[in-house]
Amino acid sequence: MSQMTELDVLAVGAHPDDVEVGIGGIVAKLAKQGHRVAILDLTEGELATRGSVEERRAEAQFAARILGIAQRANAKLPDGAIANDGPMRQTLIGILRSLRPRVLLCPMHTDRHPDHDAAHYLVRDANYLAGLARIDTGHAPHRAAHVCYYRVYGETTPPNAVIDVSETFETKLAALRAYKSQLFNPQYEGAETFVSSETFWNSIATRASYWGARIGVAYGEPLYSETPIALSTLPGL
Repeated sequence: MSQMTELDVLAVGAHPDDVEVGIGGIVAKLAKQGHRVAILDLTEGELATRGSVEERRAEAQFAARILGIAQRANAKLPDGAIANDGPMRQTLIGILRSLRPRVLLCPMHTDRHPDHDAAHYLVRDANYLAGLARIDTGHAPHRAAHVCYYRVYGETTPPNAVIDVSETFETKLAALRAYKSQLFNPQYEGAETFVSSETFWNSIATRASYWGARIGVAYGEPLYSETPIALSTLPGL
């Protein structure tokens, strides 16, 4: 992974397209506001029923250009076998110290896909350990000060915040359409999966519309936090 300057936000997903499905509207909004945003995919999605690694790599880079982010990287951890163990934490510590994000967005725990669940604990713990000077990775210590979490497949518990993504929801959908091998695409030859079904595609807008309605806007994306979220004043003022 190449060295780069400090990021404002790093969004982490277990697989290419996880970030777009869960918080593509937030990522596009932050990039549009001028923040330096990057995506880190932990795996290349090599176990996917549809699409090759090469296809998924090209789709992910195309989606990144649509979202307008500064960089997309891949940790190349094993798909289907992400674990919060010493070697994978060491890999993540080095990456986090290299990218130096101020804010981390990563998967929430308790998810139907075991990689999403494992990614939650792996990234959370690696971020803490990345701040310890005695762990040597060849980089200066760094710990993101703020960590928020998102769900890929839908909210099973009430979120702590909902971000208005009305202005960037169409950008999110455009980025998701870049994943021609993974999401709903009748022209792609391959076995249908839950994620490639028309039902799942339609649920993306339904989900965003539901959370948008909860805060009085067209589309919203939920976030979770293990710590209080700071507000500068009362909502609505």
